[in-house]
Amino acid sequence: MRVEDEGHHRNRLAGEASPYLRQHASNPVDWYPWGEEAFDKARREDKPVLLSVGYATCHWCHVMERESFSDEALAAFMNEHFVSVKVDREERPDVDELYMQATIAMHGQGGWPMTVFLTPDRKPFFAGTYFPPAPRGGMPSFRQVLEHIAAGWARDRALLLEGAEQLTSVLRRGAELPLPASVGPEGIAALVAELEHAFDATHGGFGTAPKFPPHAVLRLLLRLSANGDERARRMALATLDGMARGGIRDHLAGGFSRYSTDEAWLGKLRNLMKLVQRHVMDEELTVFPKAKKSLTRGQSEELEGRYLRAKEAELGLQT
Repeated sequence: MRVEDEGHHRNRLAGEASPYLRQHASNPVDWYPWGEEAFDKARREDKPVLLSVGYATCHWCHVMERESFSDEALAAFMNEHFVSVKVDREERPDVDELYMQATIAMHGQGGWPMTVFLTPDRKPFFAGTYFPPAPRGGMPSFRQVLEHIAAGWARDRALLLEGAEQLTSVLRRGAELPLPASVGPEGIAALVAELEHAFDATHGGFGTAPKFPPHAVLRLLLRLSANGDERARRMALATLDGMARGGIRDHLAGGFSRYSTDEAWLGKLRNLMKLVQRHVMDEELTVFPKAKKSLTRGQSEELEGRYLRAKEAELGLQT
């Protein structure tokens, strides 16, 4: 339901208590707040649900709102093929946490805006974060993502539903997607090669801006370092060093911003989030002693110094 208010769109979010949701009330997207009404509509019209989660001080949430959700043509496509649900993570941390787990399970990291596609019974089958209005830096445009999901729902729905069941099963166990037990040295080598392909050898980390601290990937690389994998060790060191040296880190008070707005870890948001994914960091700190066992003394001291410097900064322990 959208009405015109003095020449502007007004959707369902206009009556919500959340200031963040009300910021989207003038979008041409037919937004629903989280609730049974949205999912009833999805079941009735046999459409997937597009869930968008953000918060009021999120820079890239506002960028995507301006670039995509305010675009009349893009909104028309969303309204035709999806039931779109907007959530304020500060109002519904339970919803945010659940689908952030799905995003991290699929990609190794997450962030906001979080973009998740669900079945009408709320099971996720595809997730991501910010998508640009045009292809950029290896990322597809938001329009391309929407078209791919809509086509898949129409022609390959069984495959999407199978993926949704598998991911939901993983989330119910409270675990990340595991590596298959049959993966051997060749499979591990192929995985590292894929990471190496996406690795930023100049600044550390993976991919392009916006760049998030890759906690899950670092944990994997440290585990591989414990088996003497030099490529994994090199990527872990470069990433941790880039984070520790960059502007994403508060060099005076300690802590990291949630992500860097550029690929060199220099640009950061005003809002500092010190205990980012604490559950992931706790696991990393337990993995580190195992990772350094197979290294030489010099390599171990080098890894320990850089790793703990980044971790202490993120935990806000440095002054």
